[in-house]
Amino acid sequence: MISSLFLSAANHLLSQAGWARKRLQPHAGRTARLALAPVVEIDFSVAADGHLAEWSGQETPEVTLRLAVADLPRLLADGLESAMRHVRIEGNAEFAETLGFVFRHLRWDTEEDLSRVFGDIAARRLVEGGRKVAEEGRRTLERASGTVAEYLTEESSLLVDRKTIPVLAEDLVALRDAVARLDKRVARLEKRR
Repeated sequence: MISSLFLSAANHLLSQAGWARKRLQPHAGRTARLALAPVVEIDFSVAADGHLAEWSGQETPEVTLRLAVADLPRLLADGLESAMRHVRIEGNAEFAETLGFVFRHLRWDTEEDLSRVFGDIAARRLVEGGRKVAEEGRRTLERASGTVAEYLTEESSLLVDRKTIPVLAEDLVALRDAVARLDKRVARLEKRR
């Protein structure tokens, strides 16, 4: 199920990116494994046309791409390029570099897919509207986090702002030294008794 979903999505992106298929074609027949630790392992090979195909062999794949399941939300939010920074690639260096490059640079042409359903003009407007909504959401989140940080540091005093930290550090050193002096005095007084 997950394997076929991955292969369908990857092949859909590859069908929109001729450059990626051309880059993969010299590696036709080579095998790889996408390991989403600890949940699933997806074995695949490169077909002669540059698409990915399901592979189930007994031998070890030539390349293994390891990604923690915890990084999947980042993949969905930030795209393949961001997630590929967290992937560990092992195996045949040339094939691994090619797979890494292709996966880092694959982009979903949302507008192309939407144009098949809604037409070119509507697809363009939907994509532009989606970008504006996403950008405004990002800006709103930044403003909200700034407001929350300001409230926690300025009004509620639950957090300390960066300007105050050096002052507190100096006060802490002075307090430590004063406690050490007091401790020595107490020790001397106890000796006199």
